[in-house]
Amino acid sequence: MPTLLLTHPSFLEHDTGYGHPERPDRMRAIDKVLSHELFAELKREEAPLRDDVEERILLAHPKSYLEMVREARPVKEGAHVHLDPDTVMSPGSWEAALRAVGAGLEAVDRVMDPNSGTRNVFCQVRPCGHHAEAERPMGFCLFSNIAIAGLYAREKHGCERVAVVDFDVHHGNGTQQIFETDKDLYFGSTHQMPLFPGTGALSETGVGNIFNAPLRSGDGGSAFREAMESRVLPGLRNFAPDIVLISAGFDAHRDDPLASLQLIESDFMWITEQLLQIADKQCDGRVVSMLEGGYDLTGLARSVGVHVKTLMSAAS
Repeated sequence: MPTLLLTHPSFLEHDTGYGHPERPDRMRAIDKVLSHELFAELKREEAPLRDDVEERILLAHPKSYLEMVREARPVKEGAHVHLDPDTVMSPGSWEAALRAVGAGLEAVDRVMDPNSGTRNVFCQVRPCGHHAEAERPMGFCLFSNIAIAGLYAREKHGCERVAVVDFDVHHGNGTQQIFETDKDLYFGSTHQMPLFPGTGALSETGVGNIFNAPLRSGDGGSAFREAMESRVLPGLRNFAPDIVLISAGFDAHRDDPLASLQLIESDFMWITEQLLQIADKQCDGRVVSMLEGGYDLTGLARSVGVHVKTLMSAAS
């Protein structure tokens, strides 16, 4: 049951403009590392442009929000529209955003189907999604890719308990906002604090389903692992998920320019192993991982490499 990689050339067409950290070169850096022979057994397919994608977006966002994003897209080649100071659309952004959501939907379909031959999935997508709130784009994000995937797992496949674990250096405020009033949706996050977007305090617990574990500037692997082992992972085990989704951001890497945590590749390998072990015991290994941040190209590529290789080891 090989690991499946879902990505698409359209993700290169989401042009955020000169100097923006969330840039197409992120995809190229990942493509390069995943072209190595170590990943020869990785199953690769295109992220789909699904007929039901707009319907599924409405699981997390109201129709008015979907229409606002659609109408905001520029059509003139080379044009850019800022939905906020950080969140940019170009003519290619709409298709990229729909395929990013579609990748999550397809990934859920695959891991939930015992006949698909797929145990876990990595979605190499952009724009990222975990900052997009139900009615607000922000932090480079248009749609809440991971929340939509989780809600779809419940609606389409009957998953009663859906979990998202987020190890991006920035708190996934959008996922938290969409999940926080539903006890059957779990959100656990490590992140640097204080830092954008300013949410993610220990006191933010939703209805007992939100498990934030903020880290301080300069914290490294030991603090990260302690935060995961003391709060996020026990909460996940007690939650007993039917599917585990990962907001896989790699900007907690020590070389990342947008934050100051000190994680290295082995830390990302460790947390991937921990989540796979829990999924193996709780939900037949059903894991969907979706790319979020990571802005140092070398650190991003190497970290994605160990993350995907660890997914592959569990699926073999």
